[in-house]
Amino acid sequence: MKNVKITVMKQTIYQDLIDKYENPIQHACDMEIGQVFVAHGWQKPEGLCDSAWESMSSFVMTLAHGGEDFYEGWMKNKRSAMISCNDGFRPVSFLIETLD
Repeated sequence: MKNVKITVMKQTIYQDLIDKYENPIQHACDMEIGQVFVAHGWQKPEGLCDSAWESMSSFVMTLAHGGEDFYEGWMKNKRSAMISCNDGFRPVSFLIETLD
């Protein structure tokens, strides 16, 4: 089984939606641009939020087992995927890549 690198690429914040719909919370998202995690198969890396893991775990598992070319040519690197978490207020985009 291959290891899979998960890199935080970008976070978007929809302040208008937060102001209108979200109750105030502290530490809503602790991800930092450039932060890297390594998944060993199906194990969620320590420090990666549960919501993000739920959004990407099937892609990570596929890559860990040697799968590639999601959606027939979607990514330039066939052994990668760009996945965002499902937070509608501050989605984070992650690049996931198979490590050799």
